[in-house]
Amino acid sequence: MAQITKDTIIGDILDIAPDTAPIFLSIGMHCLGCPSSRGETVEQACMVHGVDVDALLERLNASMA
Repeated sequence: MAQITKDTIIGDILDIAPDTAPIFLSIGMHCLGCPSSRGETVEQACMVHGVDVDALLERLNASMA
C-alpha cells in the first residue's frame, strides 16, 4: 500500500498493516473488529469519533513508512 488516504477502507489497512491497530485504538476507535467499522473509510470513522482526519493520516502513513 503506497499511501493511506481519507478514502482508504479501515479493514484494508488492518489487513495489510495489522500493526496500525494500536493507532486506531489510541484515538478511541475500539470497534475495529465489528463489520461496519471495517467497511468505513478513514474519513467516515474520523467524523464519527471526532478525530482530525489529517492528523490520523499522518500517523498512519508514518507507521507504514
